[in-house]
Amino acid sequence: MKRYHCAVELAVDLIGGKWKPVILAHLKEGAHRYGELRRRMPGVSEKMLTQQLRELAADGIVRREEFDGRVPHVEYHLTEVGEELRPALTALYEWGERRATAAGITFAPAAEP
Repeated sequence: MKRYHCAVELAVDLIGGKWKPVILAHLKEGAHRYGELRRRMPGVSEKMLTQQLRELAADGIVRREEFDGRVPHVEYHLTEVGEELRPALTALYEWGERRATAAGITFAPAAEP
């Protein structure tokens, strides 16, 4: 088992990096299919998104749910553990909005489905 020296070190190991917090922020809004996440995150490669989703699922933060039907599909949801991140994700989002406003940064619109 990996040894940590600080709770923040553990948290960053589990949800840190460029894409995991963004994935979690989108899933905080509700369940998303893989394609929806791809459209909302145009800068991430398919390989990286798949890898990050697998890691988040392996760590019990995200749940992958498969649906059978005429058109089988997969949805990703926050688990109960992932839901515990909601206040931190909201705070991070709000902080980013304030910084963007102060710096005059505008965000590109999300891609349409």
